[in-house]
Amino acid sequence: MSYSPQGFSMLPPAVKHLLIINVIFFLATLVLERMGGANGLMITNLLALWPAGTPMFRIWQPITYMFMHAGIDHIFFNMFALWMFGYILENYWGSKRFLVYYFACGIGAALANMLVMYLTHSIHPTVGASGAVYGILLAFGMMFPEERIYLYFLVPIKAKWFVIGYAVVELFEGIMMSHDGVAHFAHLGGMIFGFLLIRYWQRTGGGHRKLYD
Repeated sequence: MSYSPQGFSMLPPAVKHLLIINVIFFLATLVLERMGGANGLMITNLLALWPAGTPMFRIWQPITYMFMHAGIDHIFFNMFALWMFGYILENYWGSKRFLVYYFACGIGAALANMLVMYLTHSIHPTVGASGAVYGILLAFGMMFPEERIYLYFLVPIKAKWFVIGYAVVELFEGIMMSHDGVAHFAHLGGMIFGFLLIRYWQRTGGGHRKLYD
């Protein structure tokens, strides 16, 4: 791997601030829900992602939904994955490029999810950074395809196969219309938008080289 001349950091600024903002949003929502009653529900409905065209939809939701989470396990695994793969990408790309990519994947995931909800006539809110995180996972697999990831911290698997496996599982679950409460097509949307953005950067001179701020 190669990293930017600013040096290698286990907690670079973009990842650090994303982690902090997500935790602040989660704790603030938790406090409002437990102490404020209806106020907590109102905040959640305002910031979660609702289908376009419904009375609950607001223009800012394709961004704010990324900072909302449904529970401790939800935010923990998203933030762990954000740090685990994100700090490597930020060191490799630089903070500005990383943030552009992160939000592009998150917004792309929101658009994909709204399209699916429109086609299936579903009306329910979506929360979580998973779409952006899946985009980061895709980027790690594209940038470092031969790197080994330890599945369940035990089984080594190359990053490219790890990413492909996750994509296949999400596609299968989405097609089967799984009722597990997970927005599988949002995850796929984050990966697809991430793939398209990386390919665009490669074709316009980004390639796999180091991209500095």
